[in-house]
Amino acid sequence: MTRVAAIDCGTNSIRLLVADCTVSDGADGAGATAELVELDRRMTIVRLGQGVDRTGRLAPEALERTFAACREYAAVIKEHGVERLRFVATSASRDAENRDEFVRGVMDILGVEPEVITGEQEAEFSFTGATRELAEHDHLPRPYLVVDIGGGSTEFVVGDEHVRAARSVDVGCVRMTERHLVHDGEVTDPPTGAQVAAMRADIEAALDLAEQTVPLREARTLVGLAGSVTTVSAIAQELPEYDSAAIHHSRISRDRVREITEWLLRSTHAERAAIGAMHPGRVDVIAAGALVLLSIMERTGAEEVVVSEHDILDGIAWSVA
Repeated sequence: MTRVAAIDCGTNSIRLLVADCTVSDGADGAGATAELVELDRRMTIVRLGQGVDRTGRLAPEALERTFAACREYAAVIKEHGVERLRFVATSASRDAENRDEFVRGVMDILGVEPEVITGEQEAEFSFTGATRELAEHDHLPRPYLVVDIGGGSTEFVVGDEHVRAARSVDVGCVRMTERHLVHDGEVTDPPTGAQVAAMRADIEAALDLAEQTVPLREARTLVGLAGSVTTVSAIAQELPEYDSAAIHHSRISRDRVREITEWLLRSTHAERAAIGAMHPGRVDVIAAGALVLLSIMERTGAEEVVVSEHDILDGIAWSVA
């Protein structure tokens, strides 16, 4: 057994998973099997990508929020006696001119260098994390289309047991909000019709780009990952508070996603903040994230999305193990 830790630092949040990995020989000479037992999973909204789309740099206050979360995670990692740690950084730190400052800060706190991975690597990790369990459910037809809607980018991966095609495009809940829904430094609340139309056009252009590489319409099961998707699931189920067990492997119809998205786009900050399952850090960006999900479902013709709480973080942990 090996105790591992995985950290995923994205545009909007930084997350930690601590798990025990056990590898055992298969019966009768069959291949080895592995099991990942979760010990600790947590998430902090740090908005590392604040302003990156506009300035090309990581803001000092965003870096400090991220480093504060890293210090908290370092204590958890020490408490659990972790043997191996991998820190992966995604969209915001790929785009920033001053990412060396970010790298130095993480190394000082955690003793490991953050790997600023490509969008294609990000997609591979997301697919592994999301589908390893799904493979046990034979009733879910393949191939899968895994979509990981992040803060700065969205990853699209089509595969059966292994990845067939993957693409990352620069459309995410934070990037779309900052690009289209902010006026004079404030989020328009609710957005105008023109703002929504511009955001939708940007998302559709990104889907065109993704479809050049990934056969989106060939997939038979759509699997949705990350906070925008899980929050839409919580809203769809009318959960009084965020409940990971209820959200994991839940299914939401396209009509229900459309209904929720349309409501989010015409709601006020106060109305969204009043949702019991809504993380405060998602209140201003959830409408954009939901619109990305709806656009994907309409483009692919998916009647429903299977929601997974297991995602890139689990894929990183498997890679460490």
